[in-house]
Amino acid sequence: MDLAGARAAFDPVPGYCNAATLGLPSRAVRAALSGALDDWAAGRATAPGYDAVVARARTLFAHLVGVPAGRVAVGAQASAAVGAVAASLPDRARVVLPRGDFTSLVFPFLVHAERRGLQVRQVPLAALADEVAAGCDLVAYSRVQSADGALADDDAVREAAAGVGASTLCDLTQAAGWLPVRAGDHDVTVTSAYKWLGAPRGVCFTTVAPTWQERLLPVAAGWYAGEDVWASVYGPGMRLAGDARRFDVSPAWLPWAGAVPALELYEGLDVGAVRDHDAALADAVLDGLGLPPVGRAVVTVPDPDGAALARLGAAGVTAVARAGAVRLSFHLWNDEADVERVLGALR
Repeated sequence: MDLAGARAAFDPVPGYCNAATLGLPSRAVRAALSGALDDWAAGRATAPGYDAVVARARTLFAHLVGVPAGRVAVGAQASAAVGAVAASLPDRARVVLPRGDFTSLVFPFLVHAERRGLQVRQVPLAALADEVAAGCDLVAYSRVQSADGALADDDAVREAAAGVGASTLCDLTQAAGWLPVRAGDHDVTVTSAYKWLGAPRGVCFTTVAPTWQERLLPVAAGWYAGEDVWASVYGPGMRLAGDARRFDVSPAWLPWAGAVPALELYEGLDVGAVRDHDAALADAVLDGLGLPPVGRAVVTVPDPDGAALARLGAAGVTAVARAGAVRLSFHLWNDEADVERVLGALR
């Protein structure tokens, strides 16, 4: 699909500049969810039938982030996936995090700092690579920061980690869908798909590099993590899957019905073109306010008293307050009319 086709897949929602909080469903996602509800209500839904949906979503996501499907695990929430990484670190392991990163990435490590003495350093994002180079066992960070859309210097951080033998955990939740990403560059990635990918909430993916296949504890292992799922529903024996499926958490079925068409939108789509479209709209807002461009899909405008957010709301613009600023995030459904609506409220 080309960019024009992807943009045409959404019904217009004028003024919706909030992909970083909650993505919009395409018409195909809405139809898939409606059909799944109808099948459930009519007694046509089956547990094995949902397996095919999950498998399709796993494959689509793997293609999007550039790894084999066997390296992708499914779940519901990013914090649970990060928690498995935190639980897999040895006592007193050294962890470096950006200060102010989203708490789903931070809290799991702080819990283990209290219980097992993990040594957690939270440092400025701009200094992340230098702090990693000073020595650590794991660096965990969001590729794109939730609060303001700032991008981590991914190449520098990975180079610093390699130099000290540290592992990398990268949260792609605020990146996948508008920014080209390569999950294979990292030991572990986590991605909640309900923002830029436009899937229902309750769809999350973890990618696991071969070097972490045995290090990562399948702390939430259940029947869906078995080598043969339907032979794993009762004990007493345990035979986990030989690939990343061993880290699967049994899916909440209905969201995955919507995940498939959400991810199919990206088949053959140049994500670089999506980035250019999104960033051009965001930079047009900055230009109209006399601010320098940043070349990304998310921008913030200082708003310490909430007045700017109120003006935007009155003008029909959906945005959010984050860290003392208004956060605006632009995606496939946005156009120049949204830019003008924003500027009309903020000028």
